Amino acid sequence: MASGEPSAAYAGDLSPHEAWDLLCREPEAQLVDVRTAAEWNFVGTPDISSIGRKLHCLEWQSFPDMSKNPQFAAEAREALGGRKDVPVLFLCRSGGRSLAAAMAMTAAGYTRSYNIAGGFEGDLDLERHRGKQSGWKAAGLPWKQT
Repeated sequence: MASGEPSAAYAGDLSPHEAWDLLCREPEAQLVDVRTAAEWNFVGTPDISSIGRKLHCLEWQSFPDMSKNPQFAAEAREALGGRKDVPVLFLCRSGGRSLAAAMAMTAAGYTRSYNIAGGFEGDLDLERHRGKQSGWKAAGLPWKQT
């Protein structure tokens, strides 16, 4: 799917820069990082504090067996509050889990659920490393190590 192109299953994909712009432009937009606690702790997280936002960290799958979190939708509803019409941007390592989360939350009534294409670390480069050619980090957007 092309960047920003909507689907019946979710609102569409956004590049990391498009996601940042939407977060800056729409004060009620929310960012949900669906990676695992291990990824948040060892790889880092987006830092949206400069725009007065709080990152929501909710595991889509749990480490180490990567089983789907059966409470994800309920945890997301609690974190996001009652409004289902605000933009909710989902982020994972490279875009797969966040796509599934965006689709699940669209099915739960969150009509503006977006996937951040490329995720936090992006695709593997020729040396089989992430974080250099695509994704939030490679785009030079704010992030921090915990």
